[in-house]
Amino acid sequence: MPESTATALDRTAHESASSRAEELLGDEAEFLLGHTCETIPKEKLYLPGPDFVDRVWAGSDRNPRVLRSMQALYGHGRLGGSGYISILPVDQGIEHTGGASFAPNPDYFDPEKIIELAIEGGTNGVATTFGVLGNVARKYAHKIPFILKINHNELLSYPNFHDQTLFASVEDAFEMGCVGVGATIYFGSGEASRRQIKEVSRAFSKAHDLGMMTILWCYVRNEEFRMNGKNYEASADLTGQANHIGATIEADIVKQKQPTLNGGFEAIHEKEQDGSGYAKQEPRIYTELSSDHPVDLTRYQVANGYMGRVGLINSGGGSGENDLQQVVRTAVINKRAGGTGLITGRKSFQRPMDEGVEILHAIQDVYLDDDITVA
Repeated sequence: MPESTATALDRTAHESASSRAEELLGDEAEFLLGHTCETIPKEKLYLPGPDFVDRVWAGSDRNPRVLRSMQALYGHGRLGGSGYISILPVDQGIEHTGGASFAPNPDYFDPEKIIELAIEGGTNGVATTFGVLGNVARKYAHKIPFILKINHNELLSYPNFHDQTLFASVEDAFEMGCVGVGATIYFGSGEASRRQIKEVSRAFSKAHDLGMMTILWCYVRNEEFRMNGKNYEASADLTGQANHIGATIEADIVKQKQPTLNGGFEAIHEKEQDGSGYAKQEPRIYTELSSDHPVDLTRYQVANGYMGRVGLINSGGGSGENDLQQVVRTAVINKRAGGTGLITGRKSFQRPMDEGVEILHAIQDVYLDDDITVA
């Protein structure tokens, strides 16, 4: 029977997406796309899929309104119904200053342009500040899922320090029709970290009471974690534990930087040299639960989110050279590790809108590509 025109077009588009990913990955294509994970097998994970909310969350303590909010996020945009998520986050005007963030494209000082990019880019939702969402809520809250980022690093104090300050309340998010709230905790930063855990835990509990889902930016911050020319704030073991704590305070999704190395606990333990020890030492973290391969390192992050029940979205990183190649690489690693998606801001909004849309679509195409499988 002859192939229909629609089927042929779908097949051509699918083949084009697959070949484009391979082309962008270049010399790493086989390394990343051909890898088989021999650490934590994929069969032990709760993987994304069209039924993810029903399969994973329906038996939890989340009330029906939270489940509805989750489904609204999972069901929107180009990835709607796939179980994967693409989010546009724009909190950099506070975290990095407005000038540094929007100088490459001053249009995005305008809150409406941020929402337009999220819609044109086919994202599942937009995560941004109280001021941005409050300016456009009546026009757009029913057109794309809103996630209110309730705390930020108060950058203007000098010298800078690692802390997060509440800028908005959970009730503010509820009143403007948000499906969820987002927050950051700087794990590992001492008393500030402990205060943030308490604040965010209370906020997430209130959000669930009001029927909203929760996303936690699980960042590791401590200058002492940088040693011997390596930044262990991005190590799989430290970031994995941050994810595990995030899941413990009932984040529904955790956002994390993709790991670039491992051995943070070991390096800090060696640095101490006085027998006090930092955390518990367990060599199987490095020999059985992970390897040096980027997919396996990210798989360890996924496992720390209750084996994927709490979905892992990796951040896209700062804008620079080869952004298209970098976001595709990050998406491939996240998907093959069993992750839930990407949350990408500067690589998309620090450029003309059509180029930003291209970046977001390239990410989404990885998750829509059936040839890119979980390792």
